[in-house]
Amino acid sequence: MPAKGFLAQSQKDNLQKALKDSDRSQFIQRILMLLLMNDGKTYQEISEFLGCSCRSVAYWCVHGDPDNLESLKDGRRKGNYQKATNEYIKLLMEVIDKEPSELGYEFGRWTTARLATYLDKRTDIKLSGEQVRRILKQKKYA
Repeated sequence: MPAKGFLAQSQKDNLQKALKDSDRSQFIQRILMLLLMNDGKTYQEISEFLGCSCRSVAYWCVHGDPDNLESLKDGRRKGNYQKATNEYIKLLMEVIDKEPSELGYEFGRWTTARLATYLDKRTDIKLSGEQVRRILKQKKYA
């Protein structure tokens, strides 16, 4: 654990400014962890004061970079990784307009589960029928 007063004045000023400007509670909490640690508080004291786990305090005090405020933000906000590539979606839109019989299937209508299975064979991207339904909904297909 760093010694009391480990933050430079410019780092401390940047953290305090970000603290005032932010409306994200977790981001604020992580800034406070660094500022409290700079005041000489222990992980246990910080966790009791903020009402979070000592493990969270230890993680963010080690991994949080006072020079890079982005390191204190939640990476999940960037968006989820999407398996469905643009090529996959393009193929889906082409296949949905074809009759299943044109592709050698005996059934007469596409379901999202059948589409997912067919596209899995063609692209090696495995999605559920529900995921395919969401893609179709985004593309305004009923």
